[in-house]
Amino acid sequence: MTTYLLLKHLHITFVVISVTGFFLRGVWMLTDSPMLNRLWVRVVPHVNDTLLLAAAIGLSIVLQQYPFVHGWVTAKVLGLLAYIGFGMFALRRGRSKAVRAGFWLASLASFAYIVTVALTKDPRGFLAWLQALSAAGG
Repeated sequence: MTTYLLLKHLHITFVVISVTGFFLRGVWMLTDSPMLNRLWVRVVPHVNDTLLLAAAIGLSIVLQQYPFVHGWVTAKVLGLLAYIGFGMFALRRGRSKAVRAGFWLASLASFAYIVTVALTKDPRGFLAWLQALSAAGG
């Protein structure tokens, strides 16, 4: 297996773990679950996200595609910053449950954008798919 394939599979695995954990923590926040207070729930996301970032940096180096050089990589980084920012307000800083729920949904939408950018290798993400669909049908 090449270094690229190993890093890609690790990256995708860490992404799935990260978003699944974030989704679950959001559900627990909305339901006032005591699970949010468990030590492992507070520690595991940081460990996973560190590994996710390391795999992402490794992929960037192997592919020689860097933020602020390649538009789609820049878009992923900016989407990630939005995901993190919205996530902070969703799980900690939101003043009410309704505000936290709104930020939770915004964070999940940011994640969806990042995934579509990664799949299309286009900073427009899902908008590139919509444009391709309308061009094919029209």
